[in-house]
Amino acid sequence: MNLKAFSSSFITKFSFLKRAFGNKPFRLLDIGAGNHSATKAKSVFPNCEYHAVDMEKDYNNTEADFKLMDAFYEMDLTKLDFSTIPDNYFDAIQMAHVIEHLYNGDDVVKGLLPKLKRGGYIYLEYPGEKSTRLPSMEGSLNFKDDPTHVRVYSVKELSALFDANGCQVLKGQIRRNSWFIMAMPLRIIKCWVTGKKLQGNIFWDLLGFAEFVWAKKIKN
Repeated sequence: MNLKAFSSSFITKFSFLKRAFGNKPFRLLDIGAGNHSATKAKSVFPNCEYHAVDMEKDYNNTEADFKLMDAFYEMDLTKLDFSTIPDNYFDAIQMAHVIEHLYNGDDVVKGLLPKLKRGGYIYLEYPGEKSTRLPSMEGSLNFKDDPTHVRVYSVKELSALFDANGCQVLKGQIRRNSWFIMAMPLRIIKCWVTGKKLQGNIFWDLLGFAEFVWAKKIKN
């Protein structure tokens, strides 16, 4: 594993998948697949079958990213038409920092659950209620820093949704990734050395910007 893959392995959503699947092959549906998500996922999970969903195909993706994808579904999630995605096919769904951009994110999650096999896992991550009370900062530290954020979700709300739709919540809480907290000084120094502005996401784990829910589908 190269240095980039090693650092990507500490991303919270990947750490849960790593515990669930290790190095075994599995089928992953990645909701919101911009910013070179395919390359990051395949660097950590080279044996996974990677399917991507996004509203725009070219959101910070290169030809190299697309070559790593087994399928790409270009769609507006809010329309709730997921017919092109196979049902009962995936071992895992990840949806990190997507639902806060959707006014009907709860219905979107509910509509995607049939794509997950029984025994499969789903990971959701989003800015929690605490993010509405954090200071404003470049790169989003307060929920309203991003004008495309439209709705605040909670662990309680999403856990109830999973419970009502055949899933067992295994963990749900504020994200506190110890690796990112320890890396904070280095990331701050890097910004100073390169002359770049400090980004709010450097402080997410220390200040509790994000929440996550990790659930398992126990019945169809």
